[in-house]
Amino acid sequence: MNLSLPLTRRDALRIGLFGTAGMLFVNSRVWGANEAPPELPVPAAGASGSGIEPKTKSIIQIFLWGGMSHIDTWDPKPDAGRDFMGEFPGTLPTNVAGIQIGELFPNLARQADKYSLIRSMTHRNNGHETAAYMMQTAHVPGEGLAYPSVGAVVSLFKSGDYKGLIPPYVVLTQPQGRFCEEGFLGAIHKPFATGGDPNQQRFEVEGVISRGISDERQVSRKQLLASLDTLGQAMAASPQITVSEEAKKEAYELILGPGRDVFDLSKEKSGLRDRYGRHTFGQDCLAARRLVEARVPYVVINYPGGWDTHSNHFPTMRRQCPQLDQGLAMLLQDLHDHGLLETTMVWCCGEFGRAPKVDWQPPWNGGRNHWGAVFTALVAGGGFKGGHVVGESDKHAEEVKNRPVYPIDLLGSIYALSGIDPNSKLPHPMGLDATVLPPLTEGVKSGGLLTEIM
Repeated sequence: MNLSLPLTRRDALRIGLFGTAGMLFVNSRVWGANEAPPELPVPAAGASGSGIEPKTKSIIQIFLWGGMSHIDTWDPKPDAGRDFMGEFPGTLPTNVAGIQIGELFPNLARQADKYSLIRSMTHRNNGHETAAYMMQTAHVPGEGLAYPSVGAVVSLFKSGDYKGLIPPYVVLTQPQGRFCEEGFLGAIHKPFATGGDPNQQRFEVEGVISRGISDERQVSRKQLLASLDTLGQAMAASPQITVSEEAKKEAYELILGPGRDVFDLSKEKSGLRDRYGRHTFGQDCLAARRLVEARVPYVVINYPGGWDTHSNHFPTMRRQCPQLDQGLAMLLQDLHDHGLLETTMVWCCGEFGRAPKVDWQPPWNGGRNHWGAVFTALVAGGGFKGGHVVGESDKHAEEVKNRPVYPIDLLGSIYALSGIDPNSKLPHPMGLDATVLPPLTEGVKSGGLLTEIM
């Protein structure tokens, strides 16, 4: 924990159960003996400045880190031949006339009315870290500042309205470390990574569920701690003790109360869990729906295993695409059935796509390399229309044919539907000038907001 920053719920989970004396030590280190915690100005969410009505209350980002191939999945080119289509030459019609997707996605083919495909995403960057940074900040690497990701920005803007026990920015299950998600906003807006595996019998969420420790034992520990905390009892009127006791109370509400219940997938019907898929990604999607029900503003699913398929490309796609298809399609259907899709945005893509032309030569033996020239993103809900395709790639899915969509266009649309003005200034700890998205006057490439599907 960074002891130069204000105490968070995550910190409470880590240290709040070690006694009031320990909490008093932390408070004194963070704030000083008689100081209030420092506060950075938090911009208010509301009008986005775009004239677009904000409809999004929560966002689920499915990050296909490593870069999923677009030609094998959501932008197939059936006439391109084996050197491009490889082992998956087939396509499937969807429930929207005129839209076809790859043969490995039968479930999503039946849900096309709920999502739109952006087939002309582009930034021309082929580096994992730099492309991921661009896709999740819209800023260009090398500006001298580490800008926050969409999740951290949403956490900042929504912190005034969100009152839940669970942190406002959650990652299922592991951060990818491609870049610093919180950027210069600091640890208070760092995502809470759950760890664990929701497909196991018990979803062991870090700091919430402890392996081998029952609820009864946690209660006994709580009671023992209270009986031994003589310093806290003697100094109950102290402001520092009051703050630490509140932090400890919230930590226990996560460990033993309603906060913990959100992560308890056993409360769902077995048949529903089966339809999501009894694999990590499918259960990640179900956990994300439960987090949205708890009004968590931003949830990221980092796809287990990733899509970095320089080699073993087709075996990996044959294994992972059906899981992605099952979990994502069920998530969209389940959000719709719960009346949540209109206010919950889902966006799904990687940092780039994969080379449309297969590299059959050793050592790749049928692999696909990085491809930032054109790739596909899926968006749904939260104000995005379903049943549409934005943009088009050329006959081999190698270049944008029309309607280029840059990271600033996608992220600007996400912010507009979330009621966040992309021109808002961000609170930099050193007072430097920084805005949510880079000004277009700085030469940033843009094709405009996705107004055709908003």
